[in-house]
Amino acid sequence: MTLLPSWVTSANSADTDFPLNNLPYGVFSTDDLSPRCGVAIGDMILDMARAEEEGLVNLNDEALFDVPFWNEVMELGPDTWSSLRARLTEILAEGSPDQAAAAPLLIARADAELHLPFLVSEYTDFYAGRQHAENMGSILRGGPELPANWLHIPIGYNGRASSVVVSGTPITRPLGQIKAPDADAPSFGPSKRLDIELEMGAVVGMGSEFGQPITTEQADEMIFGYVLLNDWSARDIQGWEYQPLGPFQGKAFGTSISPWIVTKEALEPFRTEVPERSKELLPYLAETKPGLYDIDLEVLMRPEGAAKASSIAKTNYSRMYYSAAQQLTHHAVGGCGMNPGDLLGSGTISGPTRAEYGSLMELSWAGREPFTLETGETRGFLEDGDTMTLRGAARGDGYRVGFGDCTGQIQPAVKFP
Repeated sequence: MTLLPSWVTSANSADTDFPLNNLPYGVFSTDDLSPRCGVAIGDMILDMARAEEEGLVNLNDEALFDVPFWNEVMELGPDTWSSLRARLTEILAEGSPDQAAAAPLLIARADAELHLPFLVSEYTDFYAGRQHAENMGSILRGGPELPANWLHIPIGYNGRASSVVVSGTPITRPLGQIKAPDADAPSFGPSKRLDIELEMGAVVGMGSEFGQPITTEQADEMIFGYVLLNDWSARDIQGWEYQPLGPFQGKAFGTSISPWIVTKEALEPFRTEVPERSKELLPYLAETKPGLYDIDLEVLMRPEGAAKASSIAKTNYSRMYYSAAQQLTHHAVGGCGMNPGDLLGSGTISGPTRAEYGSLMELSWAGREPFTLETGETRGFLEDGDTMTLRGAARGDGYRVGFGDCTGQIQPAVKFP
């Protein structure tokens, strides 16, 4: 597919994340406008609450967009999602008869504050990148061998929806119990091995019934869209606590997401197959169409006071071993009811070379091999004041479908008790 031209001039630039081909959904506010739904187009935001008031968009008889979340639209289902996207494309396309009516409803993104784009119902994080899992095995256990179940099921854990925050929200260094390898007992204090995880997040738009499994086809239909996701991780706290029930406090202090939900329909031209499998999956996890997307991803680090950020890793979402639809299917197969607004973290995305590793744990090999930034500084794990940025975009012919930055700056730990 080629670039779709828009009367919004900035949407036609090859450098924008938000051409007419994208039209992602977010929540914004200004000094004069309370938080409400908006659609990114070039360097502008279409105020959906006002578009609804003016009659440009009308999904049903109820007001849907003068609220700080997209959940009510998500619950209307795929047919409504598709018709809304078609109407927005019609309004914003070059030569649209609606240009005169829509132009006054545009807000400069530079003048807007962005908020969480949806109410997070539940949050589940997966461990579904094979290279990452093998790297972690080598670091922690001395070899890349995978757990016996890894090649058969998408492994995950239930996280904290209350800790999901929008890009730009500062992240406080967590406190917790830490046990040094040569210590007889744990100590209490700030994490010294603070890390990031480069992930994609799938936003569930439609729920499933309690007690009822779903197919991968149904799961794919239930997904509303995708965000960038940084699952901040305190490796030293996690290392002491995770036996035998898995992550807890080491993962519960913050998960950042990008402010725009890129719809599944916008990503359709970029569908791609999952990598070749070592083991055949059980039939309930079989997919009838490619389950991943060709999305380039990048991690940047900027120490406090540095003039620019350093690019420390680049990889692609297609590196994942399990798709979001497979993860959602496995999540529900035992009867777990899924809810609109559920968020599924893909798991850390890493490729076969160090330049593609999606966590500092891998990039520094657990701190034993610190990496050097463009500033000349070295890092093993995060220091106070460091700002981490995730970027991602699917690339078409003369355009890209991007997510906007997912950023967070590390703040010093709270003094406690």
